[in-house]
Amino acid sequence: MYKLYTHNDLDGVGCGIVAKLAFGDKVEVRYNSVMGLDTQIERLFEHEKKVSEFHLFITDLSINEENTKRVEKLYQSGGKVNFIDHHKTALHFNDYRWGSVQVEYEDGRLTSATSLLYEHFLENKWIQPSKAVDQFVELVRQYDTWEWDQNDNVKAKQLNDLFFMFSIDEFEGKMLDRLTKHKEGFEFDEFEQKLLSMEEDKIERYVKRKKRETFQTFIDDYCAGIVHAESYHSELGNELGKEYPHLDYIAILNVGGKKISFRTIHDHVDVSAVAGQFGGGGHAKASGCSMGKEAFELYVQEVYPLDPIKQDAFRNRYNLKESPKGSLYDTRQGEKFLITPVKEDKWGIEEKNGKIDSTFNSFQEAENYLKRNFGASLSRDDVYVQYLTNFYLKQKE
Repeated sequence: MYKLYTHNDLDGVGCGIVAKLAFGDKVEVRYNSVMGLDTQIERLFEHEKKVSEFHLFITDLSINEENTKRVEKLYQSGGKVNFIDHHKTALHFNDYRWGSVQVEYEDGRLTSATSLLYEHFLENKWIQPSKAVDQFVELVRQYDTWEWDQNDNVKAKQLNDLFFMFSIDEFEGKMLDRLTKHKEGFEFDEFEQKLLSMEEDKIERYVKRKKRETFQTFIDDYCAGIVHAESYHSELGNELGKEYPHLDYIAILNVGGKKISFRTIHDHVDVSAVAGQFGGGGHAKASGCSMGKEAFELYVQEVYPLDPIKQDAFRNRYNLKESPKGSLYDTRQGEKFLITPVKEDKWGIEEKNGKIDSTFNSFQEAENYLKRNFGASLSRDDVYVQYLTNFYLKQKE
């Protein structure tokens, strides 16, 4: 018999699906939250008298020090254990013979728990490969590592959307039935495609609203975007990161659930380290933690008095970004800044009292400076025209 303890997100449930394809009724799968796994493992060792008779798998989640000692003792006494993960915060488990943590493949692709477990089963000939399973595992991997966005593989995102439309049991049952009966390839059925189309519209409206409810503040050395949301965290993190590229990362708060999700689109930020400050972890571009007192004070209490980010004007015809005549930005306090090209591939910023004593290598770099330090946004056309009129009138004087 086999026991699998895994995460309750798409990658963790992907592990459960692969395990049931391999072992059928001989495997018992338990899906856990990040905070719930240790309790389940502790109960296993306290109440399961025949734990040594099971082959124990733990995937996509880490265990605490006490449970690590329990698992090591089980292994040393002849028990069968495999710990398989892909988070760099779990690399220390490679010190144990039962631990296998790999963050990326030799070709640079990031791994997922589902892909690593599937490959482990293939290596041991515990599962029969098929084109459908190969494609399913790759979709899970690309979504979990966010490579779907780089590869424009919308199907991977749709798989995660579908995951959240059903209970875990329903989703698991659907996938097992499909992967068993249709081995030639993995496709969504007609009903699922209609559901996904409706869901896409719903997500688009939700993200549009949350863009107007995003705040920014400096926390340590990072300029963080902060938004309260209970749903679509990955979509929000990605879209808000693109909408506000001057932000180092996005913190998505679920106060009711006392959780924070961190997302970034930048390579210079590792949000697993940010989450680690509050006892959490995850990937470099996607992580999370519980919302304790310190995190609540930083991300909720201190941000509450602030106004949301001032959005760029979006129907302009004249005041456009990267304009050779200059692009005007203003703040809620009425301050105005003009980003202008100063020489080839260089940009400067003019303000009321003269030029800011900095030259920027790109327009984006100059805009980031204004947005991070002054909360400025692209001005409306009427403000731009009035600014130019006043400028030329002063020149005549």
